[in-house]
Amino acid sequence: MQACSARPEPRRRGPLLAWWVALLLLALAGCSSLAPPAERPASLAVQGGPDTQLGRLAAVQAAAHPGLSGLMAFEDPHDALAARLMLAQAAERSIDAQYFIWNGDTVGLLLWHALWDAAERGVRVRVLLDDANTSGLDPLLAALDAHPMLELRLYNPFVQRGSRTLGYLSDFRRLNRRMHNKSFTVDSTASVVGGRNIADAYFGADESLGFADLDVLAIGPVVQQVVDEFDLYWNSASAYPAAPFVGAPPADPASALQARFAAARQGDRAQAYLRAVERSDFATQLRQQQLTLDWTTAQLLYDQPGKTLDGDDRTDLQMLPLLMHRMGVPQRQLDIVSPYFVPGADGVALLTDLARQGVQVRVLTNSLASSDESVVHAGYMKRRQDLLRAGVQLYELKPSAAESSLRVRGRFGPAKVSGLHAKTYGVDGQRSFVGSFNFDQRSANLNTEMGLVIDSPHAAGRLDEIFDEIVPEIAYEVKLAPDGQNLQWRERSEDGRLTVYDVDPQTSVWKRFGVNFLAGLPIEWLL
Repeated sequence: MQACSARPEPRRRGPLLAWWVALLLLALAGCSSLAPPAERPASLAVQGGPDTQLGRLAAVQAAAHPGLSGLMAFEDPHDALAARLMLAQAAERSIDAQYFIWNGDTVGLLLWHALWDAAERGVRVRVLLDDANTSGLDPLLAALDAHPMLELRLYNPFVQRGSRTLGYLSDFRRLNRRMHNKSFTVDSTASVVGGRNIADAYFGADESLGFADLDVLAIGPVVQQVVDEFDLYWNSASAYPAAPFVGAPPADPASALQARFAAARQGDRAQAYLRAVERSDFATQLRQQQLTLDWTTAQLLYDQPGKTLDGDDRTDLQMLPLLMHRMGVPQRQLDIVSPYFVPGADGVALLTDLARQGVQVRVLTNSLASSDESVVHAGYMKRRQDLLRAGVQLYELKPSAAESSLRVRGRFGPAKVSGLHAKTYGVDGQRSFVGSFNFDQRSANLNTEMGLVIDSPHAAGRLDEIFDEIVPEIAYEVKLAPDGQNLQWRERSEDGRLTVYDVDPQTSVWKRFGVNFLAGLPIEWLL
């Protein structure tokens, strides 16, 4: 697989204002104001075994597939939440969860409740959260961390709890590097790895916003690799016990939490959502012990946690070279689904070389109208012409994707899709990747990431099917205009009519102006 550049590009000359901003950030970004974590004994995973409920179920499934891992992809958000809730309810020894975002909304509280109940049963619970998105959650986190069986650590925490902006300005170099990894592992036996954060928008519970996303449930040998990755991050120099940062818990943490948990389930909308989760295909199959798994070889790839401490972008700490090697050089086809697609100059060169050698390169990303990060779109838009001239096929998700058969078929995400969040790549119909890694400069160089490489024609063929049958319905195809310079967005209706747009569809003049301004700034290395 060919991917985005492994090092930031040299910054180009931009508007004078951009240089002043860059100089200000450099002046303010001094040495870290955060001391290394205090000495603490290593905490390692509780190993699974055949004497647990999950262990027995996994052993029965694995008996006919020695040496292979069983995998199941969750395109439907209700399946994805049901898997986590039901695994937590089945836990007997341990739950280890690692996430970039864990909100205090309905889905966030449902999962916290499941983990709290597990801790009440005597299950050891460890949760590692990146601290970039915990603003306003300190009281909740303090109450959770007060349980003797639930331990919470913050990755790369903010010392300045009141203002994250002030924190970034005073300690930019450190705080700009985040842990983007996502995993949920129970009894060291079953794990869910993928792109979803823990929040309503990723699980079809938000009425106004929904992300199309993808997770994979795994049992078998590959789970031990997830267990080892979690232990590595949990004991890393960037993982701090939460208590000194989130403050003292309430006088009665259990009562405070139970009130919040009960509130999350109240109301007709919450009850209807819970019923949909309980009736999901995964929940039904698991209750009947009839899970249909894809048995194959798989490997977990991940960045070393030292990547967030190192300012020299050492490739030996990065997963990108490993991912490229493990996926292999495409001979026939490369499919890329990435919500934030910022390939950079090196990535463009690699993709265009493949296309000119006859490899079919297809990319699905967010349109300007569907993207929740306009600044990231600015890093992508200036690369489109070069990619298209080489024969790379570009598709941009329509914000009206919910009106397509995507909703009816339930393939690739929530019933109401506002944006793309899945990160998956396929090579030659043989191998695929599912995880947290975006095809952008931030994933390559700044954040830590993880994901599974799956050796399965079935999984890779699923990506083929999505591009062949679903993408033309849910996305604009971006083409060069007849003049060879400008772009066109082509939309084909269900009755076959073609509509051609000369500017980014469903966007205002001001939004396009703003993104074009951002595209001129020397910030691609940040995106």
